Amino acid sequence: MGLMKIFSGSEILAQALQAKIEAVGVSTIVKNNIQSAKLAGFGTADQAVEVFIQEIDFGKANPVIEEFRMSI
Repeated sequence: MGLMKIFSGSEILAQALQAKIEAVGVSTIVKNNIQSAKLAGFGTADQAVEVFIQEIDFGKANPVIEEFRMSI
């Protein structure tokens, strides 16, 4: 199975969603393009943090994702 991107946005919102998803037992992977760009010496756009989960975990994580999207 592959990874599925479930969020792209600010670092603060990505961390909040990551915590909520991991609380229901689903592992996440965060790709922080802001931090990568700083290390490389250039800036990035505001929507540069992405959260991924395994495709097989989507059924378990979807209610949390939808609740999060409705709250922002």
